[in-house]
Amino acid sequence: MKLKLQWPRTLASRLSLIFLIGLILAQGLSFGAQYYERYQSAKSTMLGNLETDVSTSMAILDRLPAAEREAWLPRLARRNYGYLLNEGEPGMPVTSAEKSVAIASITAAIGDTYPIVFTEVPGGPRQHFQGHLRLSDGSPVTIDIRPAMVPLSPWLPVVLLGQLALLILCTWLAVRIAIRPLTRLANAVETLDPNAHPIKLDEQGPTEVVHAARAFNAMQTRIAAYLKERMQLLAAISHDLQTPITRMKLRAEFMDDSVEKDKLSSDLGEIEHLVREGVAYARSVHGATEESRRTDLDSFLDSLVFDYQDMGKDVQLGGKSKAVIETRPQALRRVLVNLTDNALKFAGAAQLQVEAQGNSLSVKVLDRGPGIAEAELAQVLEPFYRVENSRNRDTGGTGLGLAIAQQLALALGGSLMLSNRKGGGLCAELKLPLHG
Repeated sequence: MKLKLQWPRTLASRLSLIFLIGLILAQGLSFGAQYYERYQSAKSTMLGNLETDVSTSMAILDRLPAAEREAWLPRLARRNYGYLLNEGEPGMPVTSAEKSVAIASITAAIGDTYPIVFTEVPGGPRQHFQGHLRLSDGSPVTIDIRPAMVPLSPWLPVVLLGQLALLILCTWLAVRIAIRPLTRLANAVETLDPNAHPIKLDEQGPTEVVHAARAFNAMQTRIAAYLKERMQLLAAISHDLQTPITRMKLRAEFMDDSVEKDKLSSDLGEIEHLVREGVAYARSVHGATEESRRTDLDSFLDSLVFDYQDMGKDVQLGGKSKAVIETRPQALRRVLVNLTDNALKFAGAAQLQVEAQGNSLSVKVLDRGPGIAEAELAQVLEPFYRVENSRNRDTGGTGLGLAIAQQLALALGGSLMLSNRKGGGLCAELKLPLHG
């Protein structure tokens, strides 16, 4: 099984990883260079002290009476070497270059006065070699040497851990400063709503951030201007079409009764309906001018259902939300009317269900009609799209009802989702924010 390393998915984690690796490598190289310099300095100092210390110690031992020499050995011993008043341990000639440096220093210090022979003692976890010589009275003395690395100070690991923590903190701070404008821009793009009043990004900070904020604000302005222009264009077209359509309908009224007259009246009615729906869709995309106000949702739905029941329609309401929300009542009514009319058209009956879901409200319009193919559930929310096998022009649809409902749901700060029900039928779920 091969372990495959994967690059982190988020920009913050990638920048953090790059910064940390770079800083840790730089810190490691710096520590290595300092430690090597310290080692060389300590080594030079130790060799210099070794020459002086060994020559002094040998002079002391040579001048002391033989009976007193044993008592002086602990005083002359050092961390890496000491003295023995015997022949020492048998060994082999020294071959290590590192040991040769120490041997040369000792030989230079006492070699002329006390001829010395060095042997390497095998075995043991540490390097071990000895220098054998004799004092002026012929007594044997062995210099027992156990070289060791310069020990680390006990506070050094604490300092290194503190430096690592400081590096992590600085990396987190740098990444946060670098990512914050990008996160703010991403959130602004996600919440960009052409139907609502545009919220401009703060144009402060580094040059690149200011440039991106200005570009985004300019884009919002262009989108709003484009949508306003489109609504005005469709409204003008609707206004201009109303007059010739009315004239044509009046002229058709004066025609003799015939099949052609009925067809012409039907076509004119369809054109007039299509024009009205087109303008309604344009207004839904641009956003309504209706002011928001607090609305008792249960009373609102009761009124809507009673209106349908007064017209003899099979519309039922289930559930209670007990919520008062801040919304645009006319826009909300238009959404629910479109969805309910859609259910009545294809199923003959509709059922509304409302329930609170945390910080949102769910209003479902259920029917037992033919439903919609799963592959077309998203497409039917697009303007002028009709499901050919059931929802075509023969039913009187223009393909704008669900598109208008979708746009108005977004304008209300909610969302519209379609799904097929178990056992057949369609569920149109409108989710609204619960503001209070």
